[in-house]
Amino acid sequence: MKILITGGAGYIGSHVSHLLVDRGYNVTIIDSLLTGNKKLIPKKARFFNSDISNVKKINRILQKYKFDLVIHFAGLIRVDESVKFPKKYIYNNYEKTKIFLSICLKNGLKNLIFSSTAAVYGNPKKNKVSENNKLSPLNPYAKSKLMIENFIKKLSKKNDLKYVILRYFNVAGADKKMRTGLISKYSTHLIKIVSEVAVKKRKKILINGDNYKTRDGTPIRDYIHVSDLAEAHLLSLKYLLNGNKSGIFNCGYGKGYSVREIIQTANKLFNNTISFSIGPKRPGDSKYVVANPNKFIKTMKWRPKFNNIKKIIISAVNWEKKLKII
Repeated sequence: MKILITGGAGYIGSHVSHLLVDRGYNVTIIDSLLTGNKKLIPKKARFFNSDISNVKKINRILQKYKFDLVIHFAGLIRVDESVKFPKKYIYNNYEKTKIFLSICLKNGLKNLIFSSTAAVYGNPKKNKVSENNKLSPLNPYAKSKLMIENFIKKLSKKNDLKYVILRYFNVAGADKKMRTGLISKYSTHLIKIVSEVAVKKRKKILINGDNYKTRDGTPIRDYIHVSDLAEAHLLSLKYLLNGNKSGIFNCGYGKGYSVREIIQTANKLFNNTISFSIGPKRPGDSKYVVANPNKFIKTMKWRPKFNNIKKIIISAVNWEKKLKII
């Protein structure tokens, strides 16, 4: 099977690339390296340094290799940056994806897995969000992802496009073999920042708001280990290539942890080395986003292997230690 991965030099894309290479798939990666890192790409994967909207280059690649399926990760992901530069996010995420998917269809590439986000739910009223919950994105990043989702659904009605849209909850942790993890100079991921404090790259964490209507005043999130998420992509790939119908699925564990609880857990693991202070709320942040993952679990027979917040934090800190040496 020949699989094309856009954004395969990024955090989640590189994990999926490594897993597919490990399982014997023929993997080709397209990445502009705008936010990705070439060091994360598996040696056995074919790599093209290109923007997904480069029509000539993408056409040439698709015509030459005749892929069975594309996994589309490429895009900008920082909520805070999207609030400051909304047009940049709509253009880079939505407009470029429209161009890319049109090229795919012209070249007969009609199986798609799309990397979406739980941020499309905004501030859900229910405790655990299902795929049919009301969608109400609070920031341009989430809005751009929802626009792509809607475009994919529209394309599938007009063309013979089959898709799986995966709405990720908060992805964290690192590869067991330490081949890949999150590399970012400006990360807003809580567990990444906790890891940086644990290895003394940062002095402390700034908690953005402690007066949310949650059990301890800080936002609550569902954290999923990146290796379980990579496995979710493999299951989705098999599902699509076996001729099953298109669908949208949540990827989370169904358990929420507050910002304070993550810091407390890390402090128990690392002898109270995680200092923090309280700052103002960030615009565009949701107070509580936790998955109802039952649809994905039942449909794909998914059995998470890393569903443990301590394991997630430890693997993230181990990766940060490795980055410190590099």
